Amino acid sequence: MSPPRFDPSNASVFLDFDGTVSTLDIGLVLLERHGHPGWEELDAAFVGGELGSRDTITGQWALVDASEPELLVTAMEVPLDPGFPALVADLRGAGAEVAVLSDGFGFYVEEHCRAAAVDVDLYVNRVDWTTRELRFPFGDPTCACQLCGVCKQAPIRAAAARGRTTVMVGDGASDRRAASIADIVFAKAGLAAWCGEAGVPYTSYVTLRDVRDALLRS
Repeated sequence: MSPPRFDPSNASVFLDFDGTVSTLDIGLVLLERHGHPGWEELDAAFVGGELGSRDTITGQWALVDASEPELLVTAMEVPLDPGFPALVADLRGAGAEVAVLSDGFGFYVEEHCRAAAVDVDLYVNRVDWTTRELRFPFGDPTCACQLCGVCKQAPIRAAAARGRTTVMVGDGASDRRAASIADIVFAKAGLAAWCGEAGVPYTSYVTLRDVRDALLRS
């Protein structure tokens, strides 16, 4: 279905990163290349709703065996959607707020955005490389579920409270809660399947150029 027309000058657009801004889920690429056995079971439990994202990525991160430089090299090998810079620039040029919400390992998101020359608000988990512990600066202590590393609902609720039209663009299980409250949802892959099953209205997309054209069509 097509999204309703909206005023970009009063919109807040939120983009998932892994598999949405990036062409592959970089966290899974890192685990496939540098992870010890056991991460697949954690991922399956998360997708199946048996485990929250914070416990999932904490368990998976403990199985990663590589240095910071090695991990960053692998992460940066994954290309971004070519439409990402234009989507952000054109939305902002039309007056929209744009942010990236990522509930993965987080450390490579800022590096990728910098390399793409995209300056965007980031809600991501952090790695303390001294201790190699994951940090969760964007968890929401007031959220009832307390299962996520990054609470993707929190900034959406905050934008809605300011009277802005909220848009969520995603592809996977970590985007479900955000999609359930956003005014407009763009979904592909697993998120699209879940939206269909859950009765959440969404617009399907393949690339971020599709999202740009739908939101900024004349």
